[in-house]
Amino acid sequence: MRERYILDGSKVMYHRDRVEAWLRGERIAPITIDCALTTHCTYRCVYCYGKMQLINQAPNLPRQVVMDFLDDAAEIGVKAISFVSDGESTVNPCVYEAIQHGKSQGIDMALGTNGYLLKDEELPNILPCLTYLRFNISAGERDRYAYIHGCSPDCYDKVLETIRKAVAIKKENKLPVTIGMQMVMMPDFKDQVIPLARLGQQLDVDYLVIKHCSDDENGTLGVDYAAYDDLEDVLHEAETYSTEDYQVSVKWSKIHAHGTKCYKQCYGAPFILQLSGSGLVAPCGMLFNDKYQKFHIGNIKEQRFKDIWTGDRYKEVMDYIASEKFNAQTECGTLCLQHKTNEALWHLKHDKMGRLSNGEEQNPAVVQHINFI
Repeated sequence: MRERYILDGSKVMYHRDRVEAWLRGERIAPITIDCALTTHCTYRCVYCYGKMQLINQAPNLPRQVVMDFLDDAAEIGVKAISFVSDGESTVNPCVYEAIQHGKSQGIDMALGTNGYLLKDEELPNILPCLTYLRFNISAGERDRYAYIHGCSPDCYDKVLETIRKAVAIKKENKLPVTIGMQMVMMPDFKDQVIPLARLGQQLDVDYLVIKHCSDDENGTLGVDYAAYDDLEDVLHEAETYSTEDYQVSVKWSKIHAHGTKCYKQCYGAPFILQLSGSGLVAPCGMLFNDKYQKFHIGNIKEQRFKDIWTGDRYKEVMDYIASEKFNAQTECGTLCLQHKTNEALWHLKHDKMGRLSNGEEQNPAVVQHINFI
């Protein structure tokens, strides 16, 4: 069965103009930005990378800072923004206006959320403005959900009801928004793979993606990547729940990577940038921690994003992580957001295994969510 959504790969090669500009050494605007509107979260997930960041719990980003950031992103040519990073963006009450404002500026918008604080009454306002709405849910059973996500079992009931309402609004209004679910799977969650695959089918969402758990360079979370090999049977079984309208996808390439990288430098950050809910601009979320200050570029609470992007510090950091002075195999955490984009660009630049796509393939009707690389 042909998969409708590319959930285990990078779409960077479909953006020929920006890749060619990068190869020429030009400063490029990010295609995608992942960011949060706060560092706060209502959950305490056992696998949370954010708890290793040692960032002071900053206040929510002010509304005007968020709107200015969206305006600047549109002005410099950012194509897509997903409110997915180191905080639960629905904690910030301006999230609904931000989604609508970003869309009005011509940016593809997306939201990743645990769904607990997502207001059902706002769904009719934001769903027409979203390319995708993704619920982060790593268990299919109520008690296990509460344990894994560090929340009350009642949260499970509320989130499922919100998913049902979102699906109903999408179908009733024939909206193009994709509604999906994501499982961050640690080997200990094996018992929840099939219940979650069934649940996604019952809720009538568009997809369930099952991904690895990222760890830092010191293995702080203690993820045993070799243990994923013992899960192959249950993961293949989960994929059998796919239908013409429901896609269950396992991020096989990252799971089979066992936490290793083929690349030594980071080329992906200029294409897919991350911002913290504190306002910090850094190449990626794994570098938000205070101990990585040499990679920190600026803060949108203190300086306009377009000025950060055009500044010398931005170029200095991006040039450094793309140079031989930096080794992503030893200085970075495992399987980051930019991992697949890094692979594609490394092969393009070094082994000639990558390829730029032709114009027909760049048609959004052919490739879903093309601007979320």
